[in-house]
Parts: sequence; C-alpha cells; structure tokens
Amino acid sequence: MKLKVNGKEAYYTSSGREIDKNQPSIVFVHGSGLSHVTWVLQTRYFAFHGYNTIAVDLPGHGDSEGPPLKTIEEMADWVADLLTSLGIDKTSYVGHSQGCLVGLEFAQRHPEKLDLLALINGSMSMKMNTELLDLALNKDQKAVDLMMDWVHGPLGHKGGHPVPGLSHLGMGGQLVSSNNDGTLGADFNACDKYTNGEAAAKSIKHPTLCIVGKHDKMTPKKVGLELASNIEGSKTVVLEESGHMSILETASETKNILKNFFKENSRAS
Repeated sequence: MKLKVNGKEAYYTSSGREIDKNQPSIVFVHGSGLSHVTWVLQTRYFAFHGYNTIAVDLPGHGDSEGPPLKTIEEMADWVADLLTSLGIDKTSYVGHSQGCLVGLEFAQRHPEKLDLLALINGSMSMKMNTELLDLALNKDQKAVDLMMDWVHGPLGHKGGHPVPGLSHLGMGGQLVSSNNDGTLGADFNACDKYTNGEAAAKSIKHPTLCIVGKHDKMTPKKVGLELASNIEGSKTVVLEESGHMSILETASETKNILKNFFKENSRAS
C-alpha cells in the first residue's frame, strides 16, 4: 500500500489486511539495503492474529520513493511521521539490524508512540568495515557479495531455506542488489556515523526483547548481549543456529519468540 509521508510516496504492506484502529499495531523496520520482503513470515502471522502489521520500505528502498535518508535520526522521525499519516497514535516496534538502531532512536525520540520494542540482531553502534563502506558508496556489486557472505551463518551458507530449491545467499543478494543504486551506501554510512545508541538504550523504559544470533558476525553475540544489558528489564533470547539474518535463516523460530513476547506483554492473542 502507498501513502504520502512528508510529500513523498511511501510503501508499506499489511499482509493484505485493512488497518483496524481497534487493534494494536506493530511496525516492522528492515536492515541496510533490504525492504519489507524480509518480514513476510513474521508479518503474516501477526496480521492474522489480532494486529495491524505495518512492514515498511524506508525511503529509497523497495517501492518507497527516494532518496534514502542520511541518518538514523531521520529514519526514526520518518517512522513517526508514517504512523501519523496512518492515524496510528501508538505502536509496537520490531527492528532488524539497522532497524534496531532506528528502533533505539525511535524509542528515545518518540516514547509516547511506543508500546513494546523488539530488537533482532542489533547493537548500540554499527561501525562499518572501511573497505565494505567504500564499495557500497561506490555502488560496487562486490559490496553486496561481501555483505551476503558476512551476514549469513552456517544455515545460510549450507542451505536451510524453507522453500526447496532456493538459497538464502541468492535471494538475499538479489534483494540487496535491487536497492544498490546508492541506497546500500547511504544505509551503511548512516550506521557508521550513529553515536547515540548507548544513551538511547539507557533511556528505554518499555518492555523490550533482544534476539541475538550465536553465529552473528555483523553484530556479534557479545554486542547483542551488551545492548540488552543497557536496556532496563529487557528479555534476551539467543538463537543457537542463526547468523545475522535471523528473520530469514531461522524465520519460524524468530516468529515464535516474537509471538511469545507479545502474548506475555499485551492483551492481543
């Protein structure tokens, strides 16, 4: 579905369901160079179990009009503006990777709009490898190839895709390549320059879930646990078989962890 946010066309999917103001809402925010497509399993479940699910394409990603936003702070404010355009006063937030940085900033800048927070494969900062950042800024396909190798754990490299004949590396590479006309570089640069993560994490008073991948090389287990330790009262779950792409590599397990968290902390079923 499309709507105008700050004068530009923005895309989100609600898994074919109309927004119902009587239901709680969850906004899902993707990682660097990705789009709403990465959330297909998780959003479909929540859409049919009593929630408005709003999986966004950040500006310049997927079907949202560009250019991509330059800072994590701008992205957090854009999410708030999107919700205002939808007429949603309060939402839960689920973010992956870069989407976790956006979630931290959203929670600090717009606490009145937040109900529950779930951060998947996140950290308080994401300093980029200089070579990878330069390749992405130059729109070099090698940046996509290196990213795919780095973000996938053993399951992603061996196979493990729930759809026979498909591969995580192949599909992920195609998805990021479609957003590589300056968007991947802009995302990596925004992550590299973000410095407010610790302060934002310490400001959070909302119920928070942190999902960590044991084999995550992009945001290693230790930094995921450090993030959780800086959020008062947060719950942490470590996925033993996952790399950085938990929402795809261990999609069903991630969905079930999210489902339990939301059941424990809200009235929706």
